[in-house]
Amino acid sequence: MSKRSEDALIALRKIQRITELSSKRLAVMAGLTPSQLSVLRILTEYPEVSAGYLAKATQLKHATITSLIDKLEARSLIARRRCDEDKRRVWLRLLPAGKTALADAPDPLHQIFSERFNALPDWQQAMLIASLEQVTNLLDAEDLEAAPMLDVGELDKHPL
Repeated sequence: MSKRSEDALIALRKIQRITELSSKRLAVMAGLTPSQLSVLRILTEYPEVSAGYLAKATQLKHATITSLIDKLEARSLIARRRCDEDKRRVWLRLLPAGKTALADAPDPLHQIFSERFNALPDWQQAMLIASLEQVTNLLDAEDLEAAPMLDVGELDKHPL
């Protein structure tokens, strides 16, 4: 292994570790995953939103959103109701316990990253995006589902 590839792998591992540590901190302090926190934050913006809207806003698959909704509803953080006109459509709203969970949650890592990234000059942003996209290609990860949040997510059985 070359020194440069070793340095690159160490940098990737540091990113992975800070993401894991941030997710664990959020889980301990608020009992939430970063994805769940994002869903709750979106729900603060509107009286009700559809599950489909959440899937688009978070860039997660409908099955993933359904699982998140089930978990948040089971904890009485959100409420779900069927649309009167179209029973296939589900409307969601934030409950008081969800507002409390949001207030107790630490700033997620993706928010910190976003603020610092947006402060960079355009050329540095473009360079970082190109470099990170190249890394995903090197790791054959370009087809993996990923939301615009730093989250270790739930483990799946994706073959490596």
